[in-house]
Amino acid sequence: MIKYSRQREAIRKQISNRGDHPTAETLYAELKGDFPNLSFATVYRNLNQLVEQGEIAKINVGGATRFDYDPLPHSHFFCRKCGAVIDMPENDSAMLLAAHEGFSGIIEACTSNFYGICPECAAEAKKRSN
Repeated sequence: MIKYSRQREAIRKQISNRGDHPTAETLYAELKGDFPNLSFATVYRNLNQLVEQGEIAKINVGGATRFDYDPLPHSHFFCRKCGAVIDMPENDSAMLLAAHEGFSGIIEACTSNFYGICPECAAEAKKRSN
């Protein structure tokens, strides 16, 4: 267990209040006003400690690292236009059941990634075409 830190608690609270998957840079910019002495290295180190403790998850997206408040295995959608990362509502149980049928080992979890254009970008493209 790591020692309590006001900065780590602020980072944990900030990421939990978001519906997206922010980068360390985004969180640093958001917290800098409340913690003028905060360094980017502190934010990054604390995020990695939270990942190691299993409190949050790390997602690598096209060379960028994003952080997810939900550390449990789940699927994501990656928008190729705006770069958004969105949690998918499905729990992957159908894929997990199908995989069990053709595999003699022990499958413990299943996640998948979906790629395309998010609802906001699709709506914007539709507006432009009308």
